[in-house]
Amino acid sequence: MFEKVLVANRGEIAVRVMRACEELGIGTVAVYSEADKNAGHARYADEAYNVGPARAADSYLDGAAIVEAGEKAGADAVHPGYGFLAENADFAARVEDSEMTWVGPSSGSMEQLGEKTSARKEMAAADVPTVPGTEDPVESADEIREFADEAGYPVAIKAEGGGGGRGLKVVENEDEIEDQFESAQREGEAYFDNSSVYVEKFLESPRHIEVQIIADHHGNVRHIGERDCSLQRRQQKVIEEGPSPALTDDLRAEIQEAARRGADAADYYNAGTFEFLVEDADRNEDGLLDEGSSFYFLEVNTRIQVEHTVSEELTGIDIVKQQLRVAAGAELPFAQDDVELDGHAIEFRINAENAAEEFAPATGTLDTYDPPGGIGVRLDDALRQGDDIGGDYDSMIAKLIVWGQDREECLIRSRRALAEFDIEGITTIIPFHRLMLDDEAFAAGEHTTNYLDEELDPERIDEAQEKWGADETDGDDEDEEVTKRDFVVEVNDKRFEVNLEEHGAPPVQASSGGSGGNTQQLSSAGPSGGSDDGGSSSASTAEGEQVTAEMQGTILDVNVAAGDEVAAGDVLCVLEAMKMENDVVASHGGEVVEVAATEGESVDMGDVLVVLD
Repeated sequence: MFEKVLVANRGEIAVRVMRACEELGIGTVAVYSEADKNAGHARYADEAYNVGPARAADSYLDGAAIVEAGEKAGADAVHPGYGFLAENADFAARVEDSEMTWVGPSSGSMEQLGEKTSARKEMAAADVPTVPGTEDPVESADEIREFADEAGYPVAIKAEGGGGGRGLKVVENEDEIEDQFESAQREGEAYFDNSSVYVEKFLESPRHIEVQIIADHHGNVRHIGERDCSLQRRQQKVIEEGPSPALTDDLRAEIQEAARRGADAADYYNAGTFEFLVEDADRNEDGLLDEGSSFYFLEVNTRIQVEHTVSEELTGIDIVKQQLRVAAGAELPFAQDDVELDGHAIEFRINAENAAEEFAPATGTLDTYDPPGGIGVRLDDALRQGDDIGGDYDSMIAKLIVWGQDREECLIRSRRALAEFDIEGITTIIPFHRLMLDDEAFAAGEHTTNYLDEELDPERIDEAQEKWGADETDGDDEDEEVTKRDFVVEVNDKRFEVNLEEHGAPPVQASSGGSGGNTQQLSSAGPSGGSDDGGSSSASTAEGEQVTAEMQGTILDVNVAAGDEVAAGDVLCVLEAMKMENDVVASHGGEVVEVAATEGESVDMGDVLVVLD
């Protein structure tokens, strides 16, 4: 077994992996950006190393810096978690070429299955049904038109290296092709360093079913049940559960076997998830989808999933520990017949978002952070009360996983757990989750992937936010008599904590990236995740109107130049913040006096992007 593992990630998944390492007697190494110097995963690890500035491209996506940190720390393995470089075959190869072991499938397998077109070909050869689509990447909008004319609208343009809804654009008609084609390419380049896209028929009302796979180097391939991820907003999963409330046992077994067969044919090892879409069509007398329903392979996630916790709660199998053991060369200790599903489990993503404002990301300080407990309740997080939630990375605060003997008990227990979850100082989607537990379609398990976007009344979300939303007020430590000073120092890029107490001294006014009383939000609308108010604000000056960024982020595209004439609503530039692409638009017509933003630049809240006359 390994002696020391570097976790090439941040947040709750980094801590999740470190906890598994600790139980196995393995030392842990964290990497962190300058924005994460005080983050939970850096605090938790045995050692922590700075790998660059806040911008992910210069830190968590800098493979060379991460490998260098691992070598400096003397790590003998690298676990990527999910997101960032977890599905980057080049990074996996870099680790494989070092003295460290890659905790995941081989870089060759990742390349083969991570690129969606080659994965589709691989699955088709293994007799796994695939959604009708192009076998190779498309190079132009004309190719998309040709496919759509033959297959019919809507179609989905998808980033070849994509996942989690990133780089996926749904085209309803011919007029949308050009813009959505460019947007999908842009997101693919930004998130996966791969601008190639392909096209497939878009299934309008499917169930999203995924199968957890674990395989070793000795030819053993196991599936660990399936999860239903059908409750989504713009292809982003919000609530996941297992087993699926919509499938018969026969259809469930057929999908699980297809995933196992696909993994075996691809010579896959370590953890992975095979995702499928099931057409919501043929139902039996109990209202369940049976063997007459069509299901299609969607993609393979060549890593641990956010929702892996559901499968762990159902089976008692620690998937992360199995990842580490498989990477170390061990054989899986259980047969397929040993895998039994017990009860029902649901995972709720506790995101720093305002569901009543189109799930706009929020920043602030966790003035109160009091999670629930009790039987059947699990919480995966990396936070503590007083921590700041910035806008540099994903908006997830924590994952709440609830288990019950059956789905009914799980729903009841979930209502109790969410009611107990006390967060103040920042807006979260807990009110939305509480609404869904009282929603007839979700409670009955009848929802599909388009339920949130097309069927749920938005006014119900507004009402839930008003009813259950927490007050966003800062704590008051004015009367504190003992001043505590926490310092973080770095020696040769290695992080050390120094804690001091001073009695009778005036309190230190700590600065942070945001406060609970001044939560910044970006609204979004349309498939691109853009917003009517563009993720920007404006202020008039003698030189003209300054259009400024409402949140820290990265400029993905600049659409104007000095001297251009623009009309109200024209897109000036595109700002990516917390994994959302936001159009910065002109509030009125006029001439562009100055363009302060440049493509690829990181900007802070309040930075001037464009000046209009």
